[in-house]
Amino acid sequence: MNTQVKIAGKDPGLLGLGSVLVGSLPATLLTDEAPDRYTVEAVFTRKTDRDEVAAIQGNETRAYLAANGFPTVELHVADRRLEIANTNLEELRDGLGAVLATLLAEISAGLQSERMIAAHRYQDASDREQERAAAVAALADSITFASRSVEAPSDDDARIADWFEEGGAVRT
Repeated sequence: MNTQVKIAGKDPGLLGLGSVLVGSLPATLLTDEAPDRYTVEAVFTRKTDRDEVAAIQGNETRAYLAANGFPTVELHVADRRLEIANTNLEELRDGLGAVLATLLAEISAGLQSERMIAAHRYQDASDREQERAAAVAALADSITFASRSVEAPSDDDARIADWFEEGGAVRT
């Protein structure tokens, strides 16, 4: 029996980011009115699955970002985009982009590994069940319902039977 592991999208490769959506950036960038921090949207390299989304938006990711020097950055998945809040293009260029790339690759690889382990466990359990079912079937096939030859009564049994017929004993 072959077990297939379902991984989001057609490409089971590691999740990553492709490019920044320039149209989503504040119109005032590189002017005197530009905000210091804003949300940058980046496009994923493939569609995310729900486990990846949960990991990206989870507490471990917040702790990871804080441990890598970005405690105020927040991540949110919106379809095929990653919304990176409380950042700016310079911060992404100067290190946050690499931290996010590493984070997404680790999340993706970890989930793929968990799925492969689960698939192997399922396959092993399936193999054991097939072996057990085959053993039960073999045991059931070994049973015969043929009558065995009946042994002739011994001489002692014949004499006892005669004695009952003579009336010398009370039947119980």
